[in-house]
Amino acid sequence: MIDISGLISTIINNPINIPLLYIIYEFLLKIPVIGSIVSFLLSFLPIYGVPIIKLLIGFVLWKPMWILLIIPGFATLGTMLLILPWLERKLVGRMQWRVGPREIAPRTRGSIQLLADSLRFLCQEVIIHKEAHRLYFLQFPFLYFLPVLLPLLFINAGAPGAPLVPIESPYALQIMIGLISFMPVFIMGVGWSANNRFAFIGTIREAFMYFAYEIPFILVILAMIVLYGTSNTVDVISATNQGAWWNWGIVLNPLAALTFFIATVMATARLPFEIPEADQELAFGPFIEYSGIAFGLAYVMAYEKMYVLGAIMTMLFFGGGSGPYIPIVSPLLGDVMYGVWFVIKTLIILLVMVNLRGVYSRYRIDQALSIGWGTMLIFGIVAVLWSLVLGGIL
Repeated sequence: MIDISGLISTIINNPINIPLLYIIYEFLLKIPVIGSIVSFLLSFLPIYGVPIIKLLIGFVLWKPMWILLIIPGFATLGTMLLILPWLERKLVGRMQWRVGPREIAPRTRGSIQLLADSLRFLCQEVIIHKEAHRLYFLQFPFLYFLPVLLPLLFINAGAPGAPLVPIESPYALQIMIGLISFMPVFIMGVGWSANNRFAFIGTIREAFMYFAYEIPFILVILAMIVLYGTSNTVDVISATNQGAWWNWGIVLNPLAALTFFIATVMATARLPFEIPEADQELAFGPFIEYSGIAFGLAYVMAYEKMYVLGAIMTMLFFGGGSGPYIPIVSPLLGDVMYGVWFVIKTLIILLVMVNLRGVYSRYRIDQALSIGWGTMLIFGIVAVLWSLVLGGIL
């Protein structure tokens, strides 16, 4: 039997701290008309002695729900999926001196092009050619979202003493490794279900890339577990000694940070490791047969993975949500300020990844494998040994 009153009490008494909301609320109450309406709503339809409106507000401001929905949750992810393609086009266009879509609402600097692309994906017909495995062809793009989204449940976007994580687990990093390891499996399933020669080649390349970066990626996570002495993401942030930058992972183990970044670029198939998709060779690789909303899902998958892996890198190597104290803003935003710093750090990492597209050309598959099984593997082993030394184990 669920204790409803206990659940309501927990929601109301465990809110996220945002002093700015209370200031706005008090200001609204001082306005006669608005104040009377707000007071009426807050006293409307009591349930178990708790006003229903107050319960709904408390549920939204309940820390686990706020974190899951806002930072680093689905609202922030959705915002990133909207702005990253536009930022990538603008930045790479500036770097390469190319003219982008300027004729579509020039005053918006071409940002409305994202709306045009979204409408095109929504309105196009999803075509399934007769040789495709129809059932799996439609399922794999949607199934691919699950292992990509689930790591958000364990990412801590807070600071020492102020965690912002939906689910706290002593095995959080191991769970995230397992979920991330499933990502290439679904991409290979997408290519197989298309039953197309170019999609099949892209699938084989994705498998090769997976074997190239997966072991160094796991070694780096292991190095950070050894360094922090825990795999609990709350304790990982607490181990940074009140968020001091000289205790961040990138300072203590820079080789692990570099290896993790390269593995992230490989995992997201960004240039110079855009080998599975290779537009000039394979015309988007495993996703060549997709159209309409299914292609739209495939298009945003890379950005979705970028955000999740960038958030993990921020948590492990850049102190999570730790950041400088801003006299006016920090007291007003309260706990949310940690999330703001977390998003800013993650966005900087993503922009660095985006800039690689304008700097490097695509590597060959043998070059990528050489980097993964040669340089990155050595870096991963050295990173583990260095963490063992810093931890006093060796």
